[in-house]
Amino acid sequence: MTRRIKTDLCVIGGGSGGLSVAAGAVQMGADVVLLEGHKMGGDCLNYGCVPSKALIAAAKHAHAMTTGGPFGIKPVTPKVDFAAAKSHVASVIKGIEPHDSVERFEGLGVKVISEYGAFISPTEVQAGDTVIQARRFVVATGSSPMVPPIPGLDKVPYFTNESIFDLTDLPEHLIIIGGGPIGIELAQAHCRLGAKVTVLEGMMALGKDDPEMAAIALEKIRGEGVEIFEGAMVDEIRGKAGAIAVHARDGTIHKGTHLLLAVGRRTNTEKLNLSAAGIEPSRTGIKVDDQLKSTNKRVYAIGDVAGGLHFTHVANYHAGVIIRSALFGLPSKASNAHIPWVTYTDPELAQVGLTEAKAREIHGQRLEVVRFDYAENDRARAELATTGLIKVMIVKGRPVGASIVGAQAGELIQLWALVIANKLKIGAVAAMVSPYPTLGEINKRAAGQYYSPRLFKSNFVKRLVRIVQRF
Repeated sequence: MTRRIKTDLCVIGGGSGGLSVAAGAVQMGADVVLLEGHKMGGDCLNYGCVPSKALIAAAKHAHAMTTGGPFGIKPVTPKVDFAAAKSHVASVIKGIEPHDSVERFEGLGVKVISEYGAFISPTEVQAGDTVIQARRFVVATGSSPMVPPIPGLDKVPYFTNESIFDLTDLPEHLIIIGGGPIGIELAQAHCRLGAKVTVLEGMMALGKDDPEMAAIALEKIRGEGVEIFEGAMVDEIRGKAGAIAVHARDGTIHKGTHLLLAVGRRTNTEKLNLSAAGIEPSRTGIKVDDQLKSTNKRVYAIGDVAGGLHFTHVANYHAGVIIRSALFGLPSKASNAHIPWVTYTDPELAQVGLTEAKAREIHGQRLEVVRFDYAENDRARAELATTGLIKVMIVKGRPVGASIVGAQAGELIQLWALVIANKLKIGAVAAMVSPYPTLGEINKRAAGQYYSPRLFKSNFVKRLVRIVQRF
């Protein structure tokens, strides 16, 4: 028998963005229904950010045992218990699960229904035997790994990020199709844990980042033993479990024991019945305006399904935009201009705002680019972490982008995210006092590079100083 519920807000999808909306809205007094037909916490907790960073952490410890020679620590070959490393991954997920659980959200006052939702009208969604009528809806269904139509793929076993973390035996030779952040992160992690790894990328590895910065990271990763082939379009896959052969378009055959697909993401809209609600899809998800409203103005879309950057922190940022708009009726627009992203390789690769190439395209001769090498930082020298570089793109004294490759780049980029989000000038960073010795000084020194030619190469400044010294 069908039951009916009326509510202020119905959130479809219990990933990071949907949970943020539900928690914020209910605690501000709204009646909220949350629909999740699979796992609470979504891709980030169960298959993405959390397990990958836990595995990377395990791999980092293994790698450290082989690289202590320059510090006077005799390198040893680590004895890797791959199953135990995966147990670490599982334990990290388990430790976070209560925060994202049905019980927690019901404790906050959210009505949680463990079913997928599908629109049956512009104001109604059906989930199992329940029809929810809501004043507003938020679609936060996220994305899933894309499985490309490669001939022969359906005849061989393969992994995606949704299944690779269940593998408890170390693969002898892992072939990864896709050289984006997911593919490269997992390639380095598995290599450090003892697997032979080959990455096949049809275009350029880490192609969405500044090519100069990506090249620095890729050189280090290749130096650790990861084979990375760029321009390697895959034509066919043959073989069986334990004996996979990937045929590239150039005639090369790459053989391995295991296969991981990391070729991109597809947004999860197939179960939603968007047409019943008058919601127009887009090539990358749901068509939204700058307020994240769909063509049905009662329905918002956030996170991956909104068709923009596929990052957990973007979904959480979108949640804040929605809460201001849907709950308070305040004008609230989403922008990607201040959104940072990080690839958690070693060295890390981080970006916020415009890359150098994009900044030159937009701003032309008005653009100034300042650079500073990690090798000039004393803390980096002490830790032998001198492989790295920062570039800051500046227009009329205001940073419009920053690119960092190196140790803790994900931490360093946050300062530039703050600067760009608040439209601060480069002088705000130059005026900051950084504790010595820290990697954070790299940011301040980069800002100083903007002023150095203005102060030390200016004839006007030199004349002024000579005049002042006469008194």
